[in-house]
Amino acid sequence: MTFGLKVSQQFATIDQLRRVWRAADDGGWDGCWIFDHLAPMGPVRSGDIFEAWTLLAAMAEATRRVRIGCIVSGNHYRHPALLAKMAVTVDHLSGGRLDVGLGAGGDDHVDRRIGLPERSARQRIAALAESCQVLDAFWSDEVADVEGEHYRLTDAAALGHPKPVQRPRPPVWIGSSGERHGLRVVAEHADGWFSAALPGAGPQEHARLSRVLDRHCADVGRDPAAIRRAVQFPLPATAEEAVAAVAEYRAAGFADVVFIVGGGGATAADRVERAAELLPLLRQLD
Repeated sequence: MTFGLKVSQQFATIDQLRRVWRAADDGGWDGCWIFDHLAPMGPVRSGDIFEAWTLLAAMAEATRRVRIGCIVSGNHYRHPALLAKMAVTVDHLSGGRLDVGLGAGGDDHVDRRIGLPERSARQRIAALAESCQVLDAFWSDEVADVEGEHYRLTDAAALGHPKPVQRPRPPVWIGSSGERHGLRVVAEHADGWFSAALPGAGPQEHARLSRVLDRHCADVGRDPAAIRRAVQFPLPATAEEAVAAVAEYRAAGFADVVFIVGGGGATAADRVERAAELLPLLRQLD
């Protein structure tokens, strides 16, 4: 199993965030994750928040061993050709420690304010699938043309350099709970899946969605075991609660757990440093 932390970059200073990242690195965690929003999440939707991918570059430089990534990048915020170059840059800066998290995105609070075109959930999923094709094209040995409904690459071979440190590519994680279309994209393109069951859903619901993903894998001719399964939930208040929760998710087939620590404010690093005491207990479950 792997164990990571997710600390959102809202209502925090850069110095506070750096301390969080270094605490995760020094504490022995497997992953340190942020999110991709342009406005704070939660009951207060205004205030300080930093952009995700520029922060990932800073995380790459501030850490030595922990893997870094975003749960998950909103596909509609960046053209996938640009995202491919950004990811390669962070992959090189980190020495090959990047995980690329992707999602179909959608935040009405932000999107209408910045004039993004309205897309149905089905259109966003279709665009996400095409983005995966564009990323693969840029990261492969020879960039191929891509002719899609949402994105087109024409004679783009010269743009796909350098290649990622991680070969054939950085791991691609897709967050979705869409039973008809979203999980089909996971089956077709992802190395890992973040279960996006509704907040408060327990291990049984996550396991049910995992079985839906298995059926999509069978439909596309892919071994379900080739896709890692991850779940994220708030860091429990006690070690006993954390161990019990992880044991339940492990029994449900999830080998990767991300604890949500919350915003990266003044006390976030303290919480991350204290949480490192959990790791020896959690490692015993593997």
